[in-house]
Amino acid sequence: MPLRCLMLVTICVVFITTEAVSGEHVKKAVGDEVSFHPDIINSPVTSIIWKHKNGSGVVVKAIEWDDEGFNIPNQKFKSNTILDEKTGQITLTNLTVKHGGIYTIDINNKEQEHRFSLIVMDRVPKPVIKIKKIEGNSDIVYLICEYSETIIWRNSTGKILIASKHHPKGEFITAEFTGNPDNFYTCTLDNDVSTETSEPVYERDLFQGKTVIYLNIVYQREKSLSPIIFFMFC
Repeated sequence: MPLRCLMLVTICVVFITTEAVSGEHVKKAVGDEVSFHPDIINSPVTSIIWKHKNGSGVVVKAIEWDDEGFNIPNQKFKSNTILDEKTGQITLTNLTVKHGGIYTIDINNKEQEHRFSLIVMDRVPKPVIKIKKIEGNSDIVYLICEYSETIIWRNSTGKILIASKHHPKGEFITAEFTGNPDNFYTCTLDNDVSTETSEPVYERDLFQGKTVIYLNIVYQREKSLSPIIFFMFC
């Protein structure tokens, strides 16, 4: 076969393969809503069927429409599925993890090539920072965030801190006494669909005895410091 013809065949094969794998991938949190719609819907349209395939490969009808009206045969789509018969758009509200999977649409009893992949994830909880004191060293404490999601540690300046792995799960950082009672640390969880940040943990709560000693020194050296402010810091 001449080289020119071989190149033409190769280009055609690549073009066809690319068309076949087109699709849309979406991640949502539990309780969110999502909408999918076909690229093109040509009149006249006499029937629309949206199908759902779960992770086990089970395929069910999510919603269908024809001359007789709408029908939602599967229980998990009963109260949260809307179909616009003019555009073919399906909208799912109040999502649960069970709504995750692959969605396809049949128009006039012909399945369209477009695929819609939906992953529904639980929202991350609001993290709580655990404190572990170091025996024999009152200038250092460990702050622990025991979660499986992506963890981001920050200090009061907003700087992202480098953490170490904590077993069996999570991460920890080392907080050192600086003498500034207003320094604080936070732990943020992220799983692509939701983000939650812990309450800040302040240095004045981590090193209470150290803060009092530090303020006593300041009070003795700075005679003008008000005793009222001194007791507020303690």
